Amino acid sequence: MNFKLKVWRQPDGKSRGQFLAIDAKDISPDMSFLEMLDVVNERLIEAGDEPIAFDNDCREGICGMCGCLVNGFAHGHERGTTLCQLHMRSFTDGETIVIEPWRAKAFPVLKDLVVDRSAFDKIIQSGGFIAVTTGGVPDANAMLVSKDAADLAMDAAACIGCGACVAACPNASAMLFTSAKVSQFALLPQGQPERVDRVRNMVSTMEKAGFGACSNHLECAAACPKEVSADFIAKLNRELMKAYLVK
Repeated sequence: MNFKLKVWRQPDGKSRGQFLAIDAKDISPDMSFLEMLDVVNERLIEAGDEPIAFDNDCREGICGMCGCLVNGFAHGHERGTTLCQLHMRSFTDGETIVIEPWRAKAFPVLKDLVVDRSAFDKIIQSGGFIAVTTGGVPDANAMLVSKDAADLAMDAAACIGCGACVAACPNASAMLFTSAKVSQFALLPQGQPERVDRVRNMVSTMEKAGFGACSNHLECAAACPKEVSADFIAKLNRELMKAYLVK
């Protein structure tokens, strides 16, 4: 398969970027999108050109490192798929593919397709952990958790923090990410002691980071590779309302 790539090239965060045309020839349809970029980079290096910078790690759809806009879609056009799981057979031979980084004020471009997603780390650090001393390790069944609560908490914990929700949202909102991280603890008994402070701190940090407000476009849930439900945004709003009523 042969493709014409229009790739965003930007040497660093302070320089102006632009789209450059790059040919991707003799690409196997069984390659993942990242493997295709590997092949393109090998040829660029052989030609003495600068390879395309992009984030990746596990390449198994788990780590959340990979991610960019492909033809305007976060992680590409296939639903419930990370960029490393997107295969070239899903494209048409001879197609022009436009590749660009996440577009958000809170995700500044570092180089080419690489953006700084440390704002997510700050949101988690501000309240996304349990600091209560519990003593020795309790028995697994000492604290009862209903199956419904456990299943819902796992659905929220499926979020891998890739940033697709922010890139897809017209407001660059991080509400789906933040709501998933708040909900996974709020639904379990272990998360109750810090429940009020957690939601207030995480939402405050999210707002300070420069993410936009949620206006219920639901593009976030459509773009999420783990299909995290937008229902968690409603839960976050309820959690925040309760927190301000308590304090």
